[in-house]
Amino acid sequence: MAVIPCLNEEQNLEKLVLDLLTSNEQLDLQIVIVDGGSTDRTLNVGQDLTAKFPNVVILRNPKRIQSAAINLAVAAYGDRATYLIRIDAHGDYPADYCRILLEEVQSTLASSVVVAMKTAGRGWFQQAAAAAQNSILGNGGSAHRVVGRSGTWTDHGHHALMRIDAFRAVMGYDESFSHNEDAEFDMRLRQAGFKIWLTSRTSLTYHPRSSPAALFRQYVNYGVGRARTILKHRALPKIRQLAPAAVLPAALLALATPVWRAAAVPVLIWAGFCLVYGIVLGFRARSSAAAASGAAAMIMHVAWSVGFWKSLLRALFGTHAR
Repeated sequence: MAVIPCLNEEQNLEKLVLDLLTSNEQLDLQIVIVDGGSTDRTLNVGQDLTAKFPNVVILRNPKRIQSAAINLAVAAYGDRATYLIRIDAHGDYPADYCRILLEEVQSTLASSVVVAMKTAGRGWFQQAAAAAQNSILGNGGSAHRVVGRSGTWTDHGHHALMRIDAFRAVMGYDESFSHNEDAEFDMRLRQAGFKIWLTSRTSLTYHPRSSPAALFRQYVNYGVGRARTILKHRALPKIRQLAPAAVLPAALLALATPVWRAAAVPVLIWAGFCLVYGIVLGFRARSSAAAASGAAAMIMHVAWSVGFWKSLLRALFGTHAR
């Protein structure tokens, strides 16, 4: 069973579903589209597809968010399948993606198979954001961004395939999470004794947000989600998470520059490193967009830090960030 959570994806949905149908004719794959209340023609496109193809169905997701969409699909159709393959409407997938995931889960006996994700941009700003996200500036060396030539057991990766019995054993996604639901799920999966395999045999290509404002909003939500995961599980943040978390405090410290000149040093070091690293990336790629990746990374860092501290402070005062 392949599940596609979507919201306002009329430009992408039909091609995505047709590609999945064409490349997986031998797999008897049921495709479940879960619409989160689209205001464009996404629902119409989905209904047209269900009328043409008996193995395509569509559900309406009143809760809108992806975590609820996957849970809804499993509740409705999980009894008919052994595996859940999560498909993101913003991604590009190789033709053998589903087949390789099934081969990997059968050969490793993993409960979940995750993949690496490479980001690619179409417009100039998307290309800048993609260059940042593909580098240590934007991913901090995350395992599913730097996967090697062979697969490995891991703590977390981009969700691709899960055994439905394992998914149900840990009660699925936590629907109070609008972002970072995958990492929070993986923590519970591992705590329950299940294993996660990061495959090197396939991956997906993701297209980032196309404007600075949209990228900022996305990373605020990422920061909120990460903080909520840490709080829920009382886990220590990793070093690669502490670095962006320090950006907002450094920026606030810089406000004291009129009375203490050294107060600006941390934020200047951070900004200088990002900008220079971006220029180096641009020089190597011979791309002006890649050269701007440092600025895109700064947007991501500031936003993530804002969301992270927003969530922590709300928790401190007895409320919860969404």
